[in-house]
Amino acid sequence: MSSLLEIKTKITATKGTKKITKAMQLVAASKMKSFQKTATSVAAYTGNVVQTMAMAGATLERSRFSEGNEEGKTLFLVVTSDKGLCGAMNMKLLREAFEGVDWKETPEDKRLLVTVGKKSAEAARARKIESVASFAGISENFQAMEALEIIAPILQLWKEEELKRVILVSPEYVNPFVFNVHARPFLPITQEMLAQYGADAEPKLEAAFFEPENEKVIKVLNQRIVECLFMEAFYHLKATEYSSRMVAMKKATEAADDKIKQLTNIFNKLRQGAITQQLSELAAANEAMSSQNSYEQFNV
Repeated sequence: MSSLLEIKTKITATKGTKKITKAMQLVAASKMKSFQKTATSVAAYTGNVVQTMAMAGATLERSRFSEGNEEGKTLFLVVTSDKGLCGAMNMKLLREAFEGVDWKETPEDKRLLVTVGKKSAEAARARKIESVASFAGISENFQAMEALEIIAPILQLWKEEELKRVILVSPEYVNPFVFNVHARPFLPITQEMLAQYGADAEPKLEAAFFEPENEKVIKVLNQRIVECLFMEAFYHLKATEYSSRMVAMKKATEAADDKIKQLTNIFNKLRQGAITQQLSELAAANEAMSSQNSYEQFNV
């Protein structure tokens, strides 16, 4: 059985761990709220872009990103986190990416892969799957230029008509305790994809004028929508990552609490046993001394 000193050392170490997990839980909760708000803002911006296209008289059919190619390969864009300690989020994403219906039904020679995040890159290497491009260590202050660097090679392949479709594997943040994992079409863009951004709504303004000309503006807006959809997916990933980490650290803190209580009970029992033993030894010693004194008096 462990000594009192060993148990006390374990209690102290567990309390230190609890402080760390509690701090990580609070940090994750704060960042989760920030990314959730940013994702909402990006969605609102996308809605404004869709409305602007409507004011320009553009329809989805006129977009080069809405026209699917009859021939070509399927590109899988897999978005995961760079770090762990976020529960089963990455595991679910990787399972959906590499064991899902879309991946299995696509012939190997017709599959292309782009990974975002260290976890997806590591999983691809472990499965000996070659990726067209891999992006890791992306700043949490994700900006439009960083989105362009990731989207650019995909859009280039699409413009060259080498891709039949693009499938995005990413999480959808629902609330701090719930998220969904989807392998959903990213390109070509469909009317259903833009319906949530008000694509079916009437323009807020009846007339609008664009410079230099409508066609050029519409061309830029089409590409901007694709970039916004990716940015929104990235911010959903970060919100989900930190919500999962918050829940994981909360469970770790609760487990540390239970461990401290368990160790404290053991410590108290051992200490009580030690005190009882000491009292018994003192009582026995006192009894022995009393008997010795009585024996000496009787001899005298």
